[in-house]
Amino acid sequence: MKRNALISPVVKWVGGKRQLLPVIKKNLPKKYNSYCEPFLGGGAVLFNIQPRKAIVNDLNSELMNVYNVIKNNIDELILDLKKHKNESDYFYKMRELDRDKKKYNQLSDVKKASRILYLNKTCFNGLFRVNNAGEFNTPFGKYKNPNIVNENTLRAVNSYFNEVEITFHSKDYQKVLDSLKKNSFVYLDPPYDPVSDTSSFTGYNKGGFNQDEQIRLKECCDSLDDNGIKFLLSNSATEFIKELYKNYNPQIVKAKRSINSVSTKRGQVDEILVKNYD
Repeated sequence: MKRNALISPVVKWVGGKRQLLPVIKKNLPKKYNSYCEPFLGGGAVLFNIQPRKAIVNDLNSELMNVYNVIKNNIDELILDLKKHKNESDYFYKMRELDRDKKKYNQLSDVKKASRILYLNKTCFNGLFRVNNAGEFNTPFGKYKNPNIVNENTLRAVNSYFNEVEITFHSKDYQKVLDSLKKNSFVYLDPPYDPVSDTSSFTGYNKGGFNQDEQIRLKECCDSLDDNGIKFLLSNSATEFIKELYKNYNPQIVKAKRSINSVSTKRGQVDEILVKNYD
């Protein structure tokens, strides 16, 4: 299958890998049968390399519902997206829908996916963030002309999903990793270890990803290595992470990050790439 340049992320995701793609692509293994991404997020790496066989997962079930709807209900999704308004009152009305779980659960999968895409395109800084109750809580972005529908990209992603062998999951990443076969390749992009006490962002899902979780992930990487499964992992280059993966000879790379609310503190930061192959 020829690579399609229209296939690209449909949501803006904190920690997205677009700006790291060149160095990630240089570090991909030459051969593998199946691609796996257990922390999918915006899917920048998946959509760039466009593997023919893939297993993808994210604990955020709302996000994975978006991908399932793009694959199976693209026409209904685009039709519903065209109904949304770029207005503050309407935005907050849509944002409030998940406060009443009983009513929210009565919405169709298409309506839920449409809502998430709409909020992602019109909220402040395109920041997908939920509170401890799992409720979307990013404010209105006040953009003049957000690309709410983005039909060309949605249809390109729909075609890709239906042309390849791809499996979607929304469960703990370890369950996905435990199911992999030899000759699989795993790209791991977990919630990053915070570089300071104030920089942590774990608002993709209710709950967090603390250092105990980072240790559990490293143990999973060791199991992958023991089972002959190739992996590439990215994370922040904190002393904790560098020490954790020191036996894999990690490399430090520069990445541009723009999540900090103080514009002067945005810019290039050190990140780490870890792999278990040459």
